[in-house]
Amino acid sequence: MDKPIVAIVGRPNVGKSTLFNRLAGQRLAIVEDLPGTTRDRLYFDLEWNNVGLTLVDTGGLWPLADKDMDALVRLQVEEAIEEADVILFLVDVTAGVLPDDYTIADRLRRSSKPVLLVVNKADNPTRRGEATIFYELGLDDPMPISAYHNTGLTDLMSRLLSVLPSLPEAEVAPDMPKIAIVGRPNAGKSSLLNALLGQERAIVADRPGTTRDTLDTIVTWEDHSLMLIDTAGIRRRGSIEAGIEYFGSLRALRAIQRADVAVLVLDAQEGVTAQDTHIAGYILDAFKGMILLVNKWDLVATEDWKKPQPEWEAVVRHRFRFMDYVPIMFISAKHKRGIKGILPASLQVFAQRHERISTGRLNQMLEKAMAAHGPPSRRGRQLKIHYATQAEVNPPTFVFFVNDRELVHFSYERFLENQLRQVFGFTGTPIRMIFKERRKTD
Repeated sequence: MDKPIVAIVGRPNVGKSTLFNRLAGQRLAIVEDLPGTTRDRLYFDLEWNNVGLTLVDTGGLWPLADKDMDALVRLQVEEAIEEADVILFLVDVTAGVLPDDYTIADRLRRSSKPVLLVVNKADNPTRRGEATIFYELGLDDPMPISAYHNTGLTDLMSRLLSVLPSLPEAEVAPDMPKIAIVGRPNAGKSSLLNALLGQERAIVADRPGTTRDTLDTIVTWEDHSLMLIDTAGIRRRGSIEAGIEYFGSLRALRAIQRADVAVLVLDAQEGVTAQDTHIAGYILDAFKGMILLVNKWDLVATEDWKKPQPEWEAVVRHRFRFMDYVPIMFISAKHKRGIKGILPASLQVFAQRHERISTGRLNQMLEKAMAAHGPPSRRGRQLKIHYATQAEVNPPTFVFFVNDRELVHFSYERFLENQLRQVFGFTGTPIRMIFKERRKTD
């Protein structure tokens, strides 16, 4: 099931990013935070009192001062209303009620989404008392907090949990592969979906998904039933670009959460952009399988369709070097070239995610790996790995029992991951590795 998405919205400089960072680091269970990806963090999966949610930061969406601020305020609010399940409307008690606050509040009042009015920078009794002025906005009771000083956040989270919606489960077989088509606007997602559905494939059902403005299409391919999750509804609006790419990622994030495998569509004409790597980072953080599709290859390739691919693949590999296990395919969705292998490759990645390795085979690999490259030591203490076992599939999850987790250097963890891939495959899927301390008894 999806995790509810909670977006923090408000004017510039009210403390949205400060609140986001405080919640992301304060008494929360970090779901995953992997090294190896360098990007701005726009969302955070967290748990509070055993309830999971995805917190979204809309800080940093504001462009240079010469942009149309009123239009951007409206754009931000409209997109947040559309994509989020709950909205935290953040205002600044030191600034009082400003015209943009009224603009945002007016739109939020007409939405069907739960809205919590959060009054930031209320770091003393006087300012907490002044928070009552925000009743003028016509929303619920204002909640005074200080994100910087970490006050009022426990009450805020308790209130938030009380209004979180229960998201419906998708009515599909639990073992049906779910493949999401994600990517930036105009990369060719719609063309790809149409091309895939046009290849003599029986469409079983079209049904709305739990993601708004997407269509889940259940299809059969060579006796395999699978679900395609389309996110092609992302579009630019006029000349206002600030925030559009970001909220495109938010919609992609929802689809990624629901999928087993994400097909990330790149635009060969534009090359790999920061937004592409952002979306790939979401896929990695969610431990989902992935395939990279370089679309519009017909506009870049020479007469020999495959001739320049090695050079291009090297460039793509370099930009996605934190996911070097991901297959890369060069296609033209418009001309239906190179697309025949997409569904087979997706199903192969899905199968790899469900691969289970026996404890005996796993520890044989581990012994050979440690013999070839001994575990690291630190301050005279050497890492000892007693044994390993596979705990889960989808994604493949391995638990290594060690004498001291602090001795597990990132480079050695990567070495063990590479050994797992070299021996057992796991093409296209992240591997979750957990190190637990277990003192070896005599």
